[in-house]
Amino acid sequence: MLVLLAAAPRADRAIVRGILLAALALSFAAACSPRVQPNLAPPPQPDAKGLELVGIARSLIGAPYLNGGTAPEGFDCSGFVRYVFGEVGITVPRSVRDLAAIGEPVDRDHLRPGDVIFFAIDGHTISHVAIAVTADTFVHAPSSRGRVREESLNVDYWRTRFAEARRITHE
Repeated sequence: MLVLLAAAPRADRAIVRGILLAALALSFAAACSPRVQPNLAPPPQPDAKGLELVGIARSLIGAPYLNGGTAPEGFDCSGFVRYVFGEVGITVPRSVRDLAAIGEPVDRDHLRPGDVIFFAIDGHTISHVAIAVTADTFVHAPSSRGRVREESLNVDYWRTRFAEARRITHE
Protein backbone atom coordinates (compact mmCIF):
# COMPACT_ATOMS: atom_id res chain seq x y z
CA MET A 1 0.00 0.00 0.00
CA LEU A 2 2.80 2.42 0.82
CA VAL A 3 4.34 1.86 -2.64
CA LEU A 4 1.00 2.79 -4.20
CA LEU A 5 0.74 5.84 -1.95
CA ALA A 6 4.21 7.16 -2.96
CA ALA A 7 3.58 6.66 -6.69
CA ALA A 8 0.09 8.20 -6.73
CA PRO A 9 -0.61 11.88 -7.48
CA ARG A 10 -1.22 14.16 -4.47
CA ALA A 11 -5.09 14.04 -4.67
CA ASP A 12 -5.09 10.26 -4.95
CA ARG A 13 -2.70 10.01 -2.00
CA ALA A 14 -5.18 11.85 0.18
CA ILE A 15 -7.95 9.44 -0.80
CA VAL A 16 -5.75 6.39 -0.16
CA ARG A 17 -4.64 7.85 3.21
CA GLY A 18 -8.29 8.39 4.18
CA ILE A 19 -9.19 4.81 3.24
CA LEU A 20 -6.23 3.45 5.22
CA LEU A 21 -7.14 5.54 8.28
CA ALA A 22 -10.79 4.42 8.06
CA ALA A 23 -9.70 0.76 7.81
CA LEU A 24 -7.37 1.20 10.78
CA ALA A 25 -10.14 2.83 12.84
CA LEU A 26 -12.58 0.01 11.99
CA SER A 27 -9.99 -2.63 12.91
CA PHE A 28 -9.34 -0.92 16.23
CA ALA A 29 -13.06 -0.57 16.99
CA ALA A 30 -13.67 -4.25 16.18
CA ALA A 31 -10.79 -5.36 18.40
CA CYS A 32 -12.05 -3.30 21.34
CA SER A 33 -15.73 -4.22 21.13
CA PRO A 34 -17.07 -6.96 23.42
CA ARG A 35 -17.43 -10.42 21.88
CA VAL A 36 -21.01 -11.48 21.39
CA GLN A 37 -21.64 -15.15 22.06
CA PRO A 38 -23.72 -16.80 19.36
CA ASN A 39 -27.22 -17.76 20.39
CA LEU A 40 -26.82 -21.54 20.27
CA ALA A 41 -29.82 -23.77 20.60
CA PRO A 42 -29.69 -26.16 23.56
CA PRO A 43 -29.00 -29.80 22.72
CA PRO A 44 -32.12 -31.73 21.79
CA GLN A 45 -33.97 -33.19 24.75
CA PRO A 46 -34.95 -36.84 24.73
CA ASP A 47 -38.52 -37.31 23.64
CA ALA A 48 -41.11 -38.60 26.11
CA LYS A 49 -41.53 -41.86 24.19
CA GLY A 50 -37.78 -42.52 24.36
CA LEU A 51 -37.75 -41.97 28.12
CA GLU A 52 -40.76 -44.24 28.49
CA LEU A 53 -38.98 -46.97 26.50
CA VAL A 54 -35.93 -46.67 28.78
CA GLY A 55 -38.11 -46.91 31.89
CA ILE A 56 -39.72 -50.12 30.65
CA ALA A 57 -36.38 -51.58 29.49
CA ARG A 58 -34.78 -50.88 32.86
CA SER A 59 -37.74 -52.37 34.71
CA LEU A 60 -36.96 -55.67 32.97
CA ILE A 61 -33.32 -55.83 34.13
CA GLY A 62 -32.77 -59.27 35.59
CA ALA A 63 -35.34 -61.03 33.37
CA PRO A 64 -33.89 -64.33 32.10
CA TYR A 65 -32.55 -64.96 28.61
CA LEU A 66 -34.51 -67.45 26.55
CA ASN A 67 -33.73 -68.15 22.90
CA GLY A 68 -36.87 -67.13 20.97
CA GLY A 69 -38.33 -65.50 24.10
CA THR A 70 -40.65 -62.50 23.78
CA ALA A 71 -42.01 -62.03 27.33
CA PRO A 72 -40.70 -61.18 30.82
CA GLU A 73 -40.48 -64.91 31.59
CA GLY A 74 -37.62 -64.99 29.05
CA PHE A 75 -36.27 -62.80 26.23
CA ASP A 76 -33.83 -63.02 23.41
CA CYS A 77 -32.44 -59.69 22.14
CA SER A 78 -35.00 -58.93 19.43
CA GLY A 79 -37.87 -60.30 21.51
CA PHE A 80 -36.82 -57.89 24.27
CA VAL A 81 -36.83 -54.89 21.90
CA ARG A 82 -40.17 -55.92 20.38
CA TYR A 83 -41.73 -56.32 23.85
CA VAL A 84 -40.48 -52.94 25.14
CA PHE A 85 -41.66 -51.07 22.04
CA GLY A 86 -44.98 -52.91 22.15
CA GLU A 87 -45.52 -51.71 25.72
CA VAL A 88 -45.62 -48.11 24.42
CA GLY A 89 -47.84 -48.96 21.46
CA ILE A 90 -45.17 -49.22 18.76
CA THR A 91 -45.13 -52.45 16.77
CA VAL A 92 -41.68 -53.35 15.48
CA PRO A 93 -40.43 -56.38 13.56
CA ARG A 94 -39.38 -59.52 15.44
CA SER A 95 -35.99 -60.20 13.83
CA VAL A 96 -32.75 -58.24 14.23
CA ARG A 97 -32.40 -57.99 10.44
CA ASP A 98 -35.92 -56.57 10.01
CA LEU A 99 -35.43 -54.15 12.93
CA ALA A 100 -32.29 -52.82 11.24
CA ALA A 101 -34.35 -51.91 8.18
CA ILE A 102 -36.75 -49.48 9.91
CA GLY A 103 -36.44 -46.03 11.48
CA GLU A 104 -33.88 -43.36 10.75
CA PRO A 105 -30.10 -43.90 11.01
CA VAL A 106 -28.46 -42.21 14.01
CA ASP A 107 -24.78 -41.35 14.46
CA ARG A 108 -23.12 -43.11 17.40
CA ASP A 109 -22.35 -39.65 18.83
CA HIS A 110 -26.02 -38.60 18.72
CA LEU A 111 -27.70 -41.50 20.52
CA ARG A 112 -30.74 -40.62 22.62
CA PRO A 113 -32.81 -42.67 25.05
CA GLY A 114 -34.94 -45.20 23.21
CA ASP A 115 -32.75 -45.43 20.10
CA VAL A 116 -32.12 -48.96 18.88
CA ILE A 117 -28.48 -50.09 18.74
CA PHE A 118 -27.21 -52.90 16.53
CA PHE A 119 -24.08 -54.96 16.99
CA ALA A 120 -22.13 -57.25 14.68
CA ILE A 121 -20.92 -59.85 17.16
CA ASP A 122 -18.85 -61.61 14.48
CA GLY A 123 -17.51 -58.27 13.28
CA HIS A 124 -19.44 -58.38 9.98
CA THR A 125 -23.12 -59.29 10.24
CA ILE A 126 -25.63 -57.49 12.46
CA SER A 127 -26.81 -60.12 14.92
CA HIS A 128 -27.65 -58.37 18.21
CA VAL A 129 -29.91 -55.47 19.18
CA ALA A 130 -30.33 -53.29 22.28
CA ILE A 131 -32.09 -50.12 23.49
CA ALA A 132 -30.06 -46.99 24.26
CA VAL A 133 -30.43 -45.58 27.77
CA THR A 134 -27.95 -42.73 27.29
CA ALA A 135 -25.37 -41.89 24.65
CA ASP A 136 -23.05 -44.37 26.41
CA THR A 137 -25.26 -47.08 27.92
CA PHE A 138 -27.84 -49.59 26.73
CA VAL A 139 -30.14 -52.35 27.98
CA HIS A 140 -30.26 -55.70 26.20
CA ALA A 141 -30.97 -59.41 26.54
CA PRO A 142 -27.62 -61.11 25.93
CA SER A 143 -27.25 -64.87 25.83
CA SER A 144 -24.07 -64.72 27.91
CA ARG A 145 -24.71 -64.63 31.66
CA GLY A 146 -28.38 -65.14 30.80
CA ARG A 147 -30.16 -62.01 32.09
CA VAL A 148 -31.37 -58.63 30.76
CA ARG A 149 -28.82 -56.05 31.84
CA GLU A 150 -27.51 -52.52 31.30
CA GLU A 151 -24.03 -52.11 29.88
CA SER A 152 -21.64 -49.44 28.61
CA LEU A 153 -20.95 -48.81 24.93
CA ASN A 154 -17.47 -47.74 26.00
CA VAL A 155 -16.46 -51.28 27.01
CA ASP A 156 -14.11 -52.59 24.31
CA TYR A 157 -16.27 -55.62 23.56
CA TRP A 158 -19.35 -53.53 22.68
CA ARG A 159 -17.50 -50.53 21.23
CA THR A 160 -15.70 -52.70 18.67
CA ARG A 161 -18.89 -54.56 17.71
CA PHE A 162 -21.13 -51.49 17.37
CA ALA A 163 -22.59 -51.59 13.84
CA GLU A 164 -25.27 -48.89 13.68
CA ALA A 165 -28.15 -47.23 15.49
CA ARG A 166 -31.64 -46.25 14.43
CA ARG A 167 -34.35 -43.98 15.82
CA ILE A 168 -37.79 -45.55 15.68
CA THR A 169 -39.67 -43.39 18.19
CA HIS A 170 -41.79 -40.43 17.08
CA GLU A 171 -43.66 -37.88 19.20
